[in-house]
Amino acid sequence: MAKVSPMMALPVVVFAGFIGLALVGMMREDPNSLPSAREGQPSPPVVLTEFPGKVGFDDATLRDGTVKVVNYWASWCAPCRIEHPNLQALQDEGLPIYGINYKDQQANAASFLDELGDPYTALGRDEKGRMALDWGVYGVPETYVIDGDGKIIMRHAGPLTERVIEKTLRPALERAAKN
Repeated sequence: MAKVSPMMALPVVVFAGFIGLALVGMMREDPNSLPSAREGQPSPPVVLTEFPGKVGFDDATLRDGTVKVVNYWASWCAPCRIEHPNLQALQDEGLPIYGINYKDQQANAASFLDELGDPYTALGRDEKGRMALDWGVYGVPETYVIDGDGKIIMRHAGPLTERVIEKTLRPALERAAKN
C-alpha cells in the first residue's frame, strides 16, 4: 500500500477555506457593501492641500456641532461624474458637503467643477492619498456622514445614486442628527 502525503490534502483544505469565507460574506446584512472599521469612531485628522480659489476645511470644521457629508472624488473617476448631479441636488437642499479631491491634477479637478458645477461647501486636495488611507478609502467616490462631534456615522463606497441617498444616506443623516 502506497503512503499518502499530507500535502495532497492541502488543496482541498484551501478550497474549503475559500468556500467558508464566501459563505460568511454572503450572510452579511448587505453582501454588496464594503465594511468600514471607522464607523462609530472619530474621523481621522484632516490634512489637506489647499484647492486654489475654494474655501478649505480642517479638523475643527468636522467637529463644529453640525451634521455634514464628506465626499472623496476625482476628475478621472467615471462614477464621480455619475453621482455629481445627486451631490448638487443635496447641496441645493442645504446639506453641507465637504469635498476631498483624491490623487488628481488640480487643473483637471477645476475643469471638472467648472463643467459640472461645485456642490461643495468647502474643498481640499489629498494629492498623494495619505489622508484617504487613514480614512480607509477603497477608491473614489466614497462618501461619509459625520455627526456634529466629528464621529463617522456611515460610509458608502461607490456613487451616490437616488436609491443610495434614500435607503442609506438619509437614514444615516437622521442618526447623526440624533447624536
